[in-house]
Amino acid sequence: MKDQINQLFDNVAKPDYVITAADTEAVQSVIHDIDFGKIRVCEKTSTGWVTNDWVKKAILLYFKVQKMQLIETEHWNFFDKIPLKKWNGSEGVRVVPQALVRVGSFVEKGAILMPSYINIGAYVGANTMVDTWATVGSCAQIGANVHLSGGVGIGGVLEPAQAQPVIIEDDCFLGSRCIVVEGVHLEQGVVLGAGVILTASTKIIDVTVPNAPAIKGRVPANSVVIPGVQNKTFAGGTFGVPCALIIGQRQESTNKKTSLNQALRDFEVSV
Repeated sequence: MKDQINQLFDNVAKPDYVITAADTEAVQSVIHDIDFGKIRVCEKTSTGWVTNDWVKKAILLYFKVQKMQLIETEHWNFFDKIPLKKWNGSEGVRVVPQALVRVGSFVEKGAILMPSYINIGAYVGANTMVDTWATVGSCAQIGANVHLSGGVGIGGVLEPAQAQPVIIEDDCFLGSRCIVVEGVHLEQGVVLGAGVILTASTKIIDVTVPNAPAIKGRVPANSVVIPGVQNKTFAGGTFGVPCALIIGQRQESTNKKTSLNQALRDFEVSV
């Protein structure tokens, strides 16, 4: 199927290529497997996280083969190419009214979805809470036992196909109104205080050690992070530029719940 999707992706770039019924069936088969968690856009291997670009290509092709249609629910109507998931209770997911999940994403058993939005290609792990008005962008990978607090924005990415999506590993806690975009990777157990903004270019500075070099695009496991400002001089003057500060570590010796509460108390992190 991987070879078939790669070939089809190349073919549709040709102006004279006509998509066939077999092509459509192949694309829909991949979307079905994403929808049921059989394949993922991005997955953790023994050597690290790997992005399956052919799966992202299948999602892009899905937009081409799908037609605009009226999507009717009991209370709302929509007009779009990508249908919404329909829940029947057997999935083991709690879905509060106005939690919208597009077909082609996967939500694992035990997750709780408050009024929120999960886009195509995303993966949400077991027992994760997607809180009110949080958004999970296309292809974002959210681990198990994660809490995305109210208003959290997780960025999405479809193009280029090889680009790594945002990755939030297991046991992370993201405080209210955090924003994580541009393929940033939170390793296991990270705590973000309210309002932390992480982009690919955001400097992440460990202030618990002297002269620690700034890192970008990745937050080490069990870090407790708050918003910060770093002075930078421009032609027009010196201004504070947003950054993120690692102010401590969650303790692995305690259980996850106790560790999280203790981290928030010890470091006075707003959530």
